[in-house]
Amino acid sequence: MPDIDLVIRGQRVGLPDEAEPAPASVHIKDGKIARVSDFNDVPSQVRIEEAEDAVVFPGLVDTHVHINEPGRTAWEGFATATRAAAAGGVTTLIDMPLNSIPPTTTHAGLMSKTAVAKAQCFVDVGFWGGVVPGNTNELEELIEDGVVGFKCFLIHSGVDEFPNVTESDLRVAMPELTRLNAMLIVHAEVPGPIDHVCSLTQAQSDTGQASDYQAFLKSRPRAAENEAVDLIIRLSREFGTRVHIVHHSSADALPALRAAKADGIRLTAETCPHYLYFAAEDIPPGATEFKCCPPIRERENREQLWEALRDGTLDFVVSDHSPCTEDLKLKQTGNFLEAWGGIASLQLRLPIMWTAARQRNFSYAELLRWLCSAPAQQVGLAGTKGAIAAGGDADIIFWNPNREIEVQPEEIHHRNKLTPYRGELLQGVVQKTFLRGRKIYDGGEFLGEPGGNLLRPTKADRSG
Repeated sequence: MPDIDLVIRGQRVGLPDEAEPAPASVHIKDGKIARVSDFNDVPSQVRIEEAEDAVVFPGLVDTHVHINEPGRTAWEGFATATRAAAAGGVTTLIDMPLNSIPPTTTHAGLMSKTAVAKAQCFVDVGFWGGVVPGNTNELEELIEDGVVGFKCFLIHSGVDEFPNVTESDLRVAMPELTRLNAMLIVHAEVPGPIDHVCSLTQAQSDTGQASDYQAFLKSRPRAAENEAVDLIIRLSREFGTRVHIVHHSSADALPALRAAKADGIRLTAETCPHYLYFAAEDIPPGATEFKCCPPIRERENREQLWEALRDGTLDFVVSDHSPCTEDLKLKQTGNFLEAWGGIASLQLRLPIMWTAARQRNFSYAELLRWLCSAPAQQVGLAGTKGAIAAGGDADIIFWNPNREIEVQPEEIHHRNKLTPYRGELLQGVVQKTFLRGRKIYDGGEFLGEPGGNLLRPTKADRSG
């Protein structure tokens, strides 16, 4: 009997430490990659999946997804989110601790979430915990329950059940996070600069200017991010806590991030496709599907973010998939100041990034790092997820880098279809998705019942 169950092979396979995809055969046994070998090394009597002209990548890892179940399941749910993930080549995602009810800030909150997630997930799912005022005594139990780390907001989160923290709250929580060697991920905007322009934005709302995107952009100034980044760097330096800046958008704060990394601060940072693809100058009046916080900024800011990806100041790119029901986007009035802030893009991260990255002469290897290996490393899943390498899970995708799609609602598997990418022409179409060696998506069709696992990284996994 052959010692493997399946061989996946192609002429363009994205392998660790290779500048370009190369011919290879991937040998799979019991859902794991047993070995990676030459293209022609295929034992007899073994099933083969031929990639033909497709590029073969590890399954994508998205560590910033708002699934919102239970409590706000009309916004998104585990079944719909993970189907969209599979269609987009995402085989591992990490769910944010809000906007579900209850939030994942206690053991009971996490148990509520995992109870409804069980048996619904088409891909593997892990969970962030939350840091809110007064829950420091919950953090150790949540780590033991298997959360990958903890998120906090430095400004109102948008939902009352997940309150933001102040510096005083962080001075209580961060020593405990350091003791647990747990990562703190931070929505890095502070209220001061935003409050400073509050009266101006209220006047604009009263005079009907709130449908102008520039009015909203002025209401979330770069200074709010810059000051938040400075605060987190200072506290990380003081307490030795591992910290991560989520959905970074302000180019002004990039020098501070670079300097902190050079000084050995335990710091990483991510950005998102919408900050790298869109520009504030192009957003039409009333197009509230573009609203997110921090906001999409100017074209020159966008290009500086790309350079920060190039030099490693920004570590990777995640979706920050944060959908809501269409009525909360206030499309009837187009009021940017009052509409819910969040962008739906979980299924589209690969084609968005490939379309924009190839225009700037980035390589397949850089794309693989941003979308697969670096996010996996962040949450303690390196060696298991994010790479086609022996010992890892056989999470693999086939995708066509030259095929073009026009984004239309009927092709989207998110629960709510409103997205700023509607009508965009994108290159890079996912053809097949394998989860632990089992084909779960093929040419627009979902195969079989949900078979995703709920992930629980160990203390050793989180030690990086």
